[in-house]
Amino acid sequence: MSEVLVPAARLVRWVENFASRHGDASFSVDAGALVGAAADGSTFAARLPFDASYAGTPDPVAFTDAVVAPDAWGVLLVRKGGFAVARLAGGDLVEHKIGQRHVQGRTKAGGQSQQRFARRRDNQARQAYEAAAEHAARILGAGPARASLPLVTGGDHAAVDEVLADARLVRLTVTGPWLAVPDPRRAVLDRAIGDAQAVRIEVVNA
Repeated sequence: MSEVLVPAARLVRWVENFASRHGDASFSVDAGALVGAAADGSTFAARLPFDASYAGTPDPVAFTDAVVAPDAWGVLLVRKGGFAVARLAGGDLVEHKIGQRHVQGRTKAGGQSQQRFARRRDNQARQAYEAAAEHAARILGAGPARASLPLVTGGDHAAVDEVLADARLVRLTVTGPWLAVPDPRRAVLDRAIGDAQAVRIEVVNA
């Protein structure tokens, strides 16, 4: 099984290409996903972004019409080398912050020297996470209206967990998909925003 992210605008074409490779497909709705089964036995299951469940007509066009971003939602990307946080309204970027932090690389030295480097790395990483939490609280976490904001996360799991442990962020609602990204930069954030709104498709080739 493989998984791909497909923008809603390209979904119908993706389904057409699937049928051209594997034979005519029939469609059904199962467990909140649009399921396609081709003549050669290959299948796919397309799921709406933001963990939404689909219960409409078993048709790719109708499914595409159901791909709608929330009125308000956020993105949080964190790695040891930096962070990106954004608040969006539908598909529009409202506010964002990108930050880089230097974290000491590993050393081959042993003994006390290695321990000092390890402590320095931990302190630098902690400062980076605190900075990310501060900006996330300002952009995403302030006020009751934002308390249940859907939040798409990515980067490093442990780093994201550290940031979301901040008391000001605990009421945010983390939703899928998880985004594997490099150190956040503006281009990385822009790609993540697009991927967060894409349809997640699990494909099983016969």
